[in-house]
Amino acid sequence: MRSFQVHYRAARMKLRPLLQRQGASRKFGTFSGVITPDVLTILGVIMFLRLGWVVGNAGFWGAVIIILLAKLVTICTGFSMSSITTNIRIGAGGAYSIISRSLGLEAGGSIGIPFYISQTLSAALYIIGFTEAILRLFPDAPPFGISALAWFGVLLISYISAQFAIRIQYLIMAVIGLSLLSFFATPVDSVDVFVMNGEFRDASFWQVFAVFFPAVTGIMAGANMSGDLKDPRKSIPFGTMFSIFLTMLIYVAIAYMLAKVATVEELRSNQMVMVDKARWGSVVIAGILGATLSSALGSMLGAPRILQALAEQKTIPFSDFFAQKTRGNEPRNAIVFTGGIVLVALTIGNLNYLASLITMFFLITYGMLNLIVFIQQSMKIISFRPTFSIPRFIPLLGAVGCTFIMFLINAAFSLVAITTIVGLYFWLERRGLQQSKWGDIRGGLFLVLAERASRLAMRFPRHHISWKPDLLLPIDDPKVWSGPLLFIRSITHPSGSIFAFSVKQQNVDETEAELDDLLQPIKQEDILVNSTVIEDDEFLHGAKLVIQTLKGGAFRPNILFLTLGGDESKDEIIAELMTHAIKNRMGSVILRQHQRVAFGMQKTINLWLRDKSPNWQLAMLIALQLQMNWDGKINLITSTEDRADEKRLYKFLNRLSDQARLPSMTYFYVMIGSFDANLASAPRADINIFGLRDKTSFEFVRHAADETRSSCLFVKDSGFESALV
Repeated sequence: MRSFQVHYRAARMKLRPLLQRQGASRKFGTFSGVITPDVLTILGVIMFLRLGWVVGNAGFWGAVIIILLAKLVTICTGFSMSSITTNIRIGAGGAYSIISRSLGLEAGGSIGIPFYISQTLSAALYIIGFTEAILRLFPDAPPFGISALAWFGVLLISYISAQFAIRIQYLIMAVIGLSLLSFFATPVDSVDVFVMNGEFRDASFWQVFAVFFPAVTGIMAGANMSGDLKDPRKSIPFGTMFSIFLTMLIYVAIAYMLAKVATVEELRSNQMVMVDKARWGSVVIAGILGATLSSALGSMLGAPRILQALAEQKTIPFSDFFAQKTRGNEPRNAIVFTGGIVLVALTIGNLNYLASLITMFFLITYGMLNLIVFIQQSMKIISFRPTFSIPRFIPLLGAVGCTFIMFLINAAFSLVAITTIVGLYFWLERRGLQQSKWGDIRGGLFLVLAERASRLAMRFPRHHISWKPDLLLPIDDPKVWSGPLLFIRSITHPSGSIFAFSVKQQNVDETEAELDDLLQPIKQEDILVNSTVIEDDEFLHGAKLVIQTLKGGAFRPNILFLTLGGDESKDEIIAELMTHAIKNRMGSVILRQHQRVAFGMQKTINLWLRDKSPNWQLAMLIALQLQMNWDGKINLITSTEDRADEKRLYKFLNRLSDQARLPSMTYFYVMIGSFDANLASAPRADINIFGLRDKTSFEFVRHAADETRSSCLFVKDSGFESALV
């Protein structure tokens, strides 16, 4: 590190006049910030050292198909990226910024981390290409030594400043232009028909495609510099698309020339075929050296900025360290760390292996970018109004194409890569990342899906087979309400929901906060809970409005849950609410909680049934919910004063249990004697559930809890439940 600092200080002293001239603005325009890094990264090591091998295996026409197929993916991605960058204020990190601003920090991080790795490995790929070119000139030179020197040079330039690196890239672009002119000036002698057609002797079509694909991935080089651009909304769309189409023409032209001037064997075996066939081979070598170094430099500029953007949002460990930037906007801690990873990757030294690995990471990133644009277009929300509009089939084609190509290249590794991203997502979610200041579309996305699902649901009436407990929970005063939240959870978990409301004339905001705080324990149980406060001067009037309003919704409650305390002055309100609930097709339950034992051990449920009663379906469904959540047992109980009915009633309970598919550990009891006497002598339970008669008095409800020495639940069917489906 000391040696590096000495070299850096020396270079800094020499470059001080240049750095001072950078003056007030360190931001880049379209040509310097997007077109230059994009073109130089695309026209890199694959073009000079692997395109001949591609043509030698695929033939010219096969190579054209590979080039166009790869470009189709990047064209769709480029259009998608151009569209979304004209809709949002893109921050640092390019693709990471776009994804995190759309799907949240968790999704952005789960894609951004592999994307950072792929950009870092790209730098190693290009340095290896540089090494191969140097070895052509100096065969006896140590390969790793050359790679290490190139690595140090690239790291030093990127460490000094992005502005300095861009200026060096102008010179490299001129050298590459001259090398291409030298190659196109090659005299054409003959045409090998096999080169035009191809036979894929060394690898299959998709393996050849995997090796070539990193050649077109430079479209992100400019986007990765998004935090350093004067106007990303204008520069990224124009610069990216211009670079894609320009380099596509160059690649097709080079493939045609290679097919014209070289044989199949030369193309397959000679990595330096462009040098050997060029009019001035030394100029092409200079182009190779320049292209590989410029591509490596582009990756070394982009990757640390992705890492710094990840750290800025606390997405990765050691975020405070990697998020630091200099006054000149240089993420130097991230640069040094990235340089270390590149050095480790150089020890692998296998160009084809790295190319295939990078291909998978880039395809995942591109596929996600396309998917985000397609989702936002499909949502049809007013906030998505990009100034660069594209048809919906473009991002859809890009997303599907990326996924399809991934699995064709390597299905096993595709699954591993996707599993890794999913694992990263859940890891980041468990870390509890803070919400980004700019927000994202996740809430709106799921709301749109819910709205579309509700439209479909409204076409079909609710059927008994899809019943689930959706409770409407009136709460008079959240500060003093002592309702049994744990018991309510046992009725609704896992698929039910709760809509709680209170009615207040004043202090509505304060009451809303109290209501939300009261329901927080149930929300933490992963149960859907909504709540509101109705501004009204009369509780009964406000409650009726809630019931009437919710009746027309797709997610309307189906059970009115009431608690009966000792204050008899509220009995009339409870009775009125029950009548109103039945009128609006809702079932009703009244809970009388035992003051001393509450719900006991939460194991045993007594379900009382009357022979030939029409009001038992909801009671049985609630008993089953409790049995499932309590992991308890159900006692089916009926009462009669005539012993002659005992045998018939046992058969009735057995048949009902069989039809309702009750658990095997269900016990039957036929109680002989008066109903009041049977209440006291019934098996001990943690809850007793009764059907609610039309003329049942609240006095009896209170009395039943005392007689059974347990909490009691009285249930009234709506007529839309069935325990037998």
